[in-house]
Amino acid sequence: MKDLSRLSLNQETIRQWSLPELAEGCVKAGVPGVGLWRAPVQEYGVERAARLVRDAGLRVTSLCRGGFLTGDDRAPALADNRRAVDEAATLGTDTLVLVSGGLPPGSRDLHGARERIAQGLAELAPYAADHGVRLAIEPLHPMFASDRCVVSTLGQALDLAERFPADRVGVVVDTYHLWWDDRVGGDIARAGAGGRIAAFQLADWITPLPAGVLLGRGQLGDGAVDFGWFREQVDAAGYEGPIEVEIFNEGLWARDGADVLAEVADRYLTLI
Repeated sequence: MKDLSRLSLNQETIRQWSLPELAEGCVKAGVPGVGLWRAPVQEYGVERAARLVRDAGLRVTSLCRGGFLTGDDRAPALADNRRAVDEAATLGTDTLVLVSGGLPPGSRDLHGARERIAQGLAELAPYAADHGVRLAIEPLHPMFASDRCVVSTLGQALDLAERFPADRVGVVVDTYHLWWDDRVGGDIARAGAGGRIAAFQLADWITPLPAGVLLGRGQLGDGAVDFGWFREQVDAAGYEGPIEVEIFNEGLWARDGADVLAEVADRYLTLI
């Protein structure tokens, strides 16, 4: 039996679709969830997007992204994150994914940068909680540590999250960013025991990486990630939420969106 009840399609996986096309395509394919990104939602209109998704009977499983809390000028970052919380609440999702930020210009202090993240979380978490939104720290692969995210492992994300109540700050388990870490199984168990898993996201690791590396995520099954193992770990940790496919890949963006979604669903059923 084909069970897509937990599958969510992140908007960036089929970037060539407009929001109405995304909603229509997911309904036709029997995919009940969508992960949204702030820029296209803002362009379409946040309240309008919320109505569109709601009227289609879809669930918004996450909003990406907040974060970038490591810079020297904190006020604009905090203000933008509060706007992101407002947008998440309007869209009806309780999960705001945070890409925490890289090293400040001229700095080599990873520990100090992570402390800046903790300070930002301390200011944002109460506001988010008041709006029914949990902040979800996403660790990114170490190749992004200098410019995008000084949080590189699930353990580092948990060290930050555990300073706050679990219903306020959680973590993201993303296979693309964590597949290489031989400690990730224990960290997934730790996250589950603390009720910290806010999102489970899928993409494959393929090589060679393209120039700029950001758009190097692969279709499920095309690379090195053991998806069955990751599913077993998050299941054992007690996570029962959406499973979101988030792939940045220009090859997928050049194809027919319905064909891409059909392939995603097929790979999900086969591998996950």
